[in-house]
Amino acid sequence: MISIDRSFFLIDKLAQTNSLTQEEYEYLICNQNKRTAEYLFERSRAVRESFYNKDVYVRGLIEFSNYCKNDCFYCGIRRGNVKAQRYRLSDDDILACCEEGYQLGFRTFVLQGGEDNYFTDERLVSIISRIKESFPDCALTLSFGEKDYEQYKAYFDAGADRFLLRHETADSNHYSRLHPKELTLENRMQCLYDLKKIGYQVGTGFMVGSPFQTAGNLAQDMVFLRDFQPHMVGIGPFISHRDTPFHNMQSGTMEQTLFMIGLIRLTLPQALIPATTALGTIHPQGREKGILAGANVIMPNLSPMTVRKKYMLYDNKISTGDESAQCLKNLCESMESIGYRIVVDKGDHVSFK
Repeated sequence: MISIDRSFFLIDKLAQTNSLTQEEYEYLICNQNKRTAEYLFERSRAVRESFYNKDVYVRGLIEFSNYCKNDCFYCGIRRGNVKAQRYRLSDDDILACCEEGYQLGFRTFVLQGGEDNYFTDERLVSIISRIKESFPDCALTLSFGEKDYEQYKAYFDAGADRFLLRHETADSNHYSRLHPKELTLENRMQCLYDLKKIGYQVGTGFMVGSPFQTAGNLAQDMVFLRDFQPHMVGIGPFISHRDTPFHNMQSGTMEQTLFMIGLIRLTLPQALIPATTALGTIHPQGREKGILAGANVIMPNLSPMTVRKKYMLYDNKISTGDESAQCLKNLCESMESIGYRIVVDKGDHVSFK
């Protein structure tokens, strides 16, 4: 009873101040249970609705390349996975995805891919410019890894609005256990600060239940988010991939992921938080539960059906069901069933409206 009382007190404190100490975040994470989770979600929904009402924003996800120069130990498209079926979309393919999405009602497109050197800065700038010229009333989000300041600036100047770059973990030792030695948390963080300085709406995030992760690591993630103040935060459960070094590692849980969504909403009341595909993969109602925990974004897939199963970051990723753009009607109905509504809107962070 004492731990529940303290948990309720800390949830109330977080809702009022948007800040806890690392020790307090860790206490909540370690002592969560059904009662504290329900109370957290009640508070997080109220905060979310005070800024975004019952609106759920949709982003059209275009996975344009599954080539990647990196060898991250958890990722199914890592360069060392010789079993991956590689592909790249052409510029015209990408524009066709945008056209289809626009007709369906999407006003944000997310261009996501591995760190593929085939897509030079010149090529990327051309693609970004074409998308913005063809769909001037739409927002464009990029998500293709680490670049230097001038590269990010070139994409921004070409018209990109947002950039997603998960930090994955705020602990350097933990980071080194998830990535090869040529990748460092220091550089990852520098990229995030560069993106913010340039003027992007910046998104970051982490995997929940990743190998070697502790409650202390998750608390560090919360402190980083509190201090960095990103505009978007994408989290999802770690799900293993059979062709990676972590193939036999236990996956993260939906319950832990939902609890972290609730904590993020109270820490960053105005944040754009997606109910991710990974949540939908780990549980049939994962997306709906994510929205009820405080999320306010869904990212259906606009990629051509011929490549969706090839962009396999983890095993059993849903790729042809209600997460796809063509099944937007079903998504609308599922959101309405829990009292929310999908809207046709760019869905900017409130500070950018």
